[in-house]
Amino acid sequence: MLDGPIERPDPRTSPIRGDLAHIGLAGIYFVPHFAVPQPRAVMPGGAPLRADPKDDAEELCVLMEGDSFEVLDITGNWAWGCLGLEGPVGYIAIDRLEVMG
Repeated sequence: MLDGPIERPDPRTSPIRGDLAHIGLAGIYFVPHFAVPQPRAVMPGGAPLRADPKDDAEELCVLMEGDSFEVLDITGNWAWGCLGLEGPVGYIAIDRLEVMG
């Protein structure tokens, strides 16, 4: 049953954008595409998680070496994703991530 519009979650704590969301949110939100996260490890030295895909964007937090970052989308030199369904969510420079294995 549809009950009308729902409030959009905070984009810094929920991995959802207008075009894409984490597969874990399927059935809760409607977006054109859902992505299965691709886990990547944060490289030695850590990395800032940014609000937008640019070097001077607001720093939301610093991810620690070895953290598992769930990549949902890659645009240019930036990966958009999260640490989990509850966030944090943002952009990290792709050269600061490595394939987990």
